[in-house]
Amino acid sequence: MSQWFVYILQCNDDSLYTGVTTDIERRVKEHNHDTKLAASYTRARRPVKLVYSEQCDDRSQALKREVRIKRLKRFEKQALINK
Repeated sequence: MSQWFVYILQCNDDSLYTGVTTDIERRVKEHNHDTKLAASYTRARRPVKLVYSEQCDDRSQALKREVRIKRLKRFEKQALINK
């Protein structure tokens, strides 16, 4: 059973991107360097840096948390990041 994480990246244009993964380090590298595996959103806004991550029990919980974070307003995401 693998561990899942929800994460927030800060893009070069100061926008925020939220995603889920089982390997944060690998995923950030993909967002920054891989043209096939990176999200199209982050490919156009490189470099990105990890500003927040949170461990979840399973994929389902991570995806649900991702949706909740994506629904937050920017100032609420900033508060989560700064917490």
